[in-house]
Amino acid sequence: MKADRIFLQILRVAAGASLLVLAAFFIQLFWAALPAFRAAGAGFFTSTDWSPGQQEFGAGAFIYGTLVSSVLALLISVPVSVATALCLTELLPARLAGVISFVVEMLAAIPSVVFGLWGVFVLSPVLRATVQPFLAEKLPWVPLFSGPPLGIGMMSAGVILAIMITPTLTALSREVFLAIPRLQREAALALGATRWEAIRVAVLQSAKGGLWGAIILGWGRALGETMAVTMVIGNRPQVSASLFAPAQTLAAVLANEYAEATDDLHLSALAAVGFTLLLVSTVIHLGAKLWIRRGGKA
Repeated sequence: MKADRIFLQILRVAAGASLLVLAAFFIQLFWAALPAFRAAGAGFFTSTDWSPGQQEFGAGAFIYGTLVSSVLALLISVPVSVATALCLTELLPARLAGVISFVVEMLAAIPSVVFGLWGVFVLSPVLRATVQPFLAEKLPWVPLFSGPPLGIGMMSAGVILAIMITPTLTALSREVFLAIPRLQREAALALGATRWEAIRVAVLQSAKGGLWGAIILGWGRALGETMAVTMVIGNRPQVSASLFAPAQTLAAVLANEYAEATDDLHLSALAAVGFTLLLVSTVIHLGAKLWIRRGGKA
């Protein structure tokens, strides 16, 4: 009994320490960012003017770039990841599924800078020469596909992020599907359901909450990605409806400017960018948890 109480206290201390670390991040970043918040006010979050030489600091364009690139990555990656996980758990033989799982998980071991180099030398030229001209020609009335096909821009960043988060989403989705009892599938088939109907009713419906959790974790990975996005997004602080246009993210501006920042207000503004990134990630995770609790189970 004494050992149980000691173990319980250790767990409580560990849980409390994690909360203290998170609180320390918020407090330290907010304290460092306070001069920038005082100088810019609420306009720091809404303004798109970022000019360190003129002491103008607005993170609106960075927030826009972060959210749009990460959401675009999810739109591309989620269908691919869920379909891959379904194939691995429901359709393919165990030996072949093991090989494919290993290959998919190997993508997670590739360094971010390698993805960035591949994006610069392979992905962006392909988008500029084929994909973007095709979209601009076939869908000229869609604002998302307007403007010159530059290759470097929001679309490249979204595709790179999609490739990078696919292993995470696939692995998590696979674990969610494996956690569903085999008896549910057999019961659906015994009632006359086809193979697809059994997967849709017995697997996908039961796994809805777990899949949303996997998606949120993948979104968190996309929000904080730095090097690969920095190399392909164009790094221009602007808000544009076109996916062809260059943009910039919160993480990218930190990577680009922190080493060269010498002015106190500039350093404070970069700390405010870091605080904003932490705040955006926290709000998204909390909002997703509340949404899953209220509607994700329905």
